Amino acid sequence: MTGTTNDRQPNVLFIICDQLRADHLGFAGNRVVRTPHIDSIAAGGTVFERAYVANPVCMPNRSTIMTGRMPSAHGVIFNDRSLDPSANTFVAQLRRSGYRTALIGKSHLQHGMSREAVRMSGLDPGLFSPHPPAWDSIEHQERYEAGEHVDPDDFYGFDHIELTIGHGAWSGGHHYQWARDKGVSHELLRCGLDPAFDLPRRSDEWWQIYPAPFPNEAYSTTFVTERTVAFIEEASAAEQPWMAWCSYPDPHHPISPPAQWLDRHDPNDIELPATYEDPGEHWPAHLTAIRSQPLDPAAPFVRSFGPTPGQVRAAIAGTFGMIEAIDHGVGQLVESLDRLGIGDDTVIVFTSDHGDMMGDHGLILKGAMHFQGCLRVPVVINAPGAAPNRTESLASSIDLPHTVLDLCGVSAFQGMQGYSLAPILADPSVTVRDHVLIEDDFGEKSGAIGMPASTRTLIGGQHRLTKDSNGYTGLYDLAADPDELTNLYGVDTAEGAKGEMLNAMVDAMITADDRTRMEPVTIDLPPAGSTQT
Repeated sequence: MTGTTNDRQPNVLFIICDQLRADHLGFAGNRVVRTPHIDSIAAGGTVFERAYVANPVCMPNRSTIMTGRMPSAHGVIFNDRSLDPSANTFVAQLRRSGYRTALIGKSHLQHGMSREAVRMSGLDPGLFSPHPPAWDSIEHQERYEAGEHVDPDDFYGFDHIELTIGHGAWSGGHHYQWARDKGVSHELLRCGLDPAFDLPRRSDEWWQIYPAPFPNEAYSTTFVTERTVAFIEEASAAEQPWMAWCSYPDPHHPISPPAQWLDRHDPNDIELPATYEDPGEHWPAHLTAIRSQPLDPAAPFVRSFGPTPGQVRAAIAGTFGMIEAIDHGVGQLVESLDRLGIGDDTVIVFTSDHGDMMGDHGLILKGAMHFQGCLRVPVVINAPGAAPNRTESLASSIDLPHTVLDLCGVSAFQGMQGYSLAPILADPSVTVRDHVLIEDDFGEKSGAIGMPASTRTLIGGQHRLTKDSNGYTGLYDLAADPDELTNLYGVDTAEGAKGEMLNAMVDAMITADDRTRMEPVTIDLPPAGSTQT
């Protein structure tokens, strides 16, 4: 998918998954999961072997990809705050430059599916919203169940949205209405987080593992694929470039794809991660507490816990099935580009918002777990004219919006904090950054197990340094100890690396300060639908 057939700006197909680890793909070396279509995109593009998140949680990192700003700058620092509607986004930049823009699938730029994830402090608020009431209710499921919603004509730069809200057999948004039109009942579409709902073949290992109680034709992966293809077909007929944010809500739990996908792998054939038995010496206290905490069989919103071997195997087997369903959908997306003759005029980005521990170090899911399983994500950029490559150059989620704008010939905007990865597409030995800063903030929501309010991690050329507000510091040599089993902080022979990484973290945090606050507040931009730049 290289080369170009005309001089117009390229289309952009931005494929993003939810909670997909970097190593759960065939092109990444996984010998069990089967992802031939995603592997084909990778074979024709640039694979970033060392790509990391700016924050290992959904809303913060998705908002970072939208804005090119760190969570501490754009304000969405955890899963209970909506992105401010006044925030500029790379999508809005594309739209102002003449692009048609669509969001198909999971957004999670607003807090509809994670409202009240953080406990109230009991104090008066420090900020009052200047926006009209209900500005942040676009992702509230009640609107779709009532059938009373009116889609905005500008949703963070998107002129068209078709949302999925929820995961697995916990379905909402436009997908909910689409599936209802196909005859699926409300009860079946909303049962995914009810541990008491009578579902056949529910796993004995984990109640959130079961085949979806409705057919593949009504599942979210099918919805996202079909509606993205429909947008591509419609937009390709117009005399303007387009950008599609194709956002699959899988393989996030509940692990409940249709049976034809759930049954693709037998849990008994799944090997436990090599680090499952990690004794956890010199860990932060909250990780030890999480690993000692068993699954609560009655909790609808699953918190991180210490999984049994059976739970790990069942989770990985089901997750692989979900990934293979996504791969099937990606194949349909690429086929539509080729059928329409626009494959060589389209930039394809493939990534995820964050990873999942999935049994590594005896942990599962996410939440202040700054190991590679949560922090590393797949990043593939397949761009017209760029030769296939793999690179060890560091990259961050925050670099993706800058890169897309660069490839489309559209200017960046003030306050963007990432770097364009375009030079690396031309030469994989080029580096645009020497470290990646990762933020993680939890407020009041997990105090029962001693979760730190704030965690910061710096990934450098060889080391990972992690510090949290509970006083923990961890230093790992990723070259000599890729499994992150030995904390070197306090070890005499690592004093040089410790000092270097601490200084680099301070510099990175200073650089991450929000510069958009320095601009005049009276600047007026042309409307998002304008062709002005």
